Amino acid sequence: MSREIAVLGAYIPALVPLCIGGAALTWLVDRLLATLGLYRFVWHPALFRASLLACICSVVGLAVYR
Repeated sequence: MSREIAVLGAYIPALVPLCIGGAALTWLVDRLLATLGLYRFVWHPALFRASLLACICSVVGLAVYR
C-alpha cells in the first residue's frame, strides 16, 4: 500500500483513513461492551475507550502495512 493518498489534489497519509475506520470499529466494540455491561469492571471507562482506540488503530495499521 502506498504511504500517501490523493484527495482532491492534496496528499494525506494513508493512516488517516485507516484511523477513521479504526474509530468506527472502536465505536462498534464500545457499544458491544456497553451492551454486555462489561464497563462495570473497568476502573476508568474514558481511559479504557481511548486505549481501545489506540490499540485498534495500531492493529489495523500494522495489518495493512505488514
